[in-house]
Amino acid sequence: MVLKKLTLFAAIFYAIALATASLMTLKNLPEVKLSFADKIFHFLAYSLFTILWYFAFSMSLKFEKRKAILTAAVFAILFGIVLEVLQGTITTSRAFDVYDAFANSMGAIVASFIIWLKHELSVKKN
Repeated sequence: MVLKKLTLFAAIFYAIALATASLMTLKNLPEVKLSFADKIFHFLAYSLFTILWYFAFSMSLKFEKRKAILTAAVFAILFGIVLEVLQGTITTSRAFDVYDAFANSMGAIVASFIIWLKHELSVKKN
């Protein structure tokens, strides 16, 4: 029971934290030398986002496993696109970046595929 509530809380908390970090002004941060380093961060951040929401949908909200995977992936992709659009429209220090949106989406898709693969392999084992 506690784990079920915790998964939903963790997913909501992470979504709020990710939205806040995505929309806040970034000042006095060290510049990253690798041009693709932020894309790796986007990929990993949305992979984790997808995994957390998969557990929230499957455990807390009792979605069937495949539906939870698909819902988490679609939610993560849409969430990432909306945040990128908001960066370009409501902030003065951030900008919309199609490559960030792509990295977000790829993180969600890869995480979903890994979850699906693990699920399929465990079903075949039984």
